[in-house]
Amino acid sequence: MNLRIIVLAKQVPDTRNVGKDAMTPEGTVNRAALPAIFNPDDMNALEQALRLKEQNPGTSVGILTMGPPRAAELIRQGLYRGADTGWLLTDRLFAGADTLATSYALATAIKKIGGADIIIGGRQAIDGDTAQVGPQVAQKLGLSQVTYAEEILDCKDGRLTIRRHIDGGTETVSAPMPCLITVNGTAAPCRPANAKLVMKFKRASCPSERVALPVKPGTPGRDDSYDYLYDSREWLNLTQWSVADIDGDPQQCGLAGSPTKVMAVQNIVFQAKESKSLSDSDADIEWLVKELRDEKIIG
Repeated sequence: MNLRIIVLAKQVPDTRNVGKDAMTPEGTVNRAALPAIFNPDDMNALEQALRLKEQNPGTSVGILTMGPPRAAELIRQGLYRGADTGWLLTDRLFAGADTLATSYALATAIKKIGGADIIIGGRQAIDGDTAQVGPQVAQKLGLSQVTYAEEILDCKDGRLTIRRHIDGGTETVSAPMPCLITVNGTAAPCRPANAKLVMKFKRASCPSERVALPVKPGTPGRDDSYDYLYDSREWLNLTQWSVADIDGDPQQCGLAGSPTKVMAVQNIVFQAKESKSLSDSDADIEWLVKELRDEKIIG
């Protein structure tokens, strides 16, 4: 079965390194001040997509992401692992998007791509933890959705069989294609990059990542450039789209289309200043209850 799969991926700030410059004066996350990583749950989703590709010859996997030009690194990371293509949504009009504006942009881009049999992404991003974008994209595209997926067990006769996590255990469900799936962090981790694919795609980039340099390397007074490769090796040219390119409504993108705003980000480190060992005696239990009530932890 020849499937068209789109993996929704997000480049997120590494929340283990939140500092005093993490916020802008406008109340948005200052992504330039934080190390950027591939959202962990999205990596799990990519692995499920690549397994489907292996099981169904002729299947194509594409990475769709939205962010600044450096977010093209996610597409390269996908290509290194076996994805076939990717699309980067980058435009100042996309900046500051909440889940509503993000899902609008992604859904509009998917329509421009021509849709897919399976759209798959992580359950949630570690910078927001809302788990809203996937379901909102499904709603905007009118697709069935399966959330909290841990493994895609089977794909045949136009249906997917999926094991998903629920409170107290797991359940197995069947969903018709096309559909959207969000994958749990408890799913199988993504495979490592393939050395041959790294060599093939390591210079893949989108136009906004490149600067105008000489057509051939070695021009006196200028840095050597690999720009001449992009004319002869089509696979090195990553697709980059703006709001206008996807025929999007600027009023539904970025800050303009976001009814919610991030007010603050704080890095909280729990430190135990002191500790006390208690027994099961009535006196110790009475002391503990009093301490909890005085600190307004209970009562």
